[in-house]
Amino acid sequence: MITLALALAAPVYADIQAPPGSKYTSTRKLGRAVSNILYGVMEIPEQIVRKNETDGRKAGYSFGVIDGTRRAFRRMGYGFYELFTFHCPTYHGTFKPPYTQCGSDDRIEMNPSSGLSEFPPELGVESYFSHSRTQKW
Repeated sequence: MITLALALAAPVYADIQAPPGSKYTSTRKLGRAVSNILYGVMEIPEQIVRKNETDGRKAGYSFGVIDGTRRAFRRMGYGFYELFTFHCPTYHGTFKPPYTQCGSDDRIEMNPSSGLSEFPPELGVESYFSHSRTQKW
């Protein structure tokens, strides 16, 4: 009877072995740092496009440039900070990014209009749909 109970409890025990923050490692922090340093300037065209869509062309090419430049310097500053501290957990004892303020551990991405996402934006490559076709039988 005890053997049967242990056999049934084994899969439940295996489910809790990986903590929620296990995907955030020092290697991911180093990659995030390099990405923020190299591609942080992509915030400028990204904000031009976003401000253009919401507020018009004049706002896009004036406020979008200013806001994108501010966000680019902020992202590069965090990139250098994470580059020099990639080997030690600095944000609440974890390797999570310090600039995303989200209540849930599952969803680390933040709204790009009000804060920084974990990685820089990919201008012109964003896609949320699959482009492959499948045959239905």
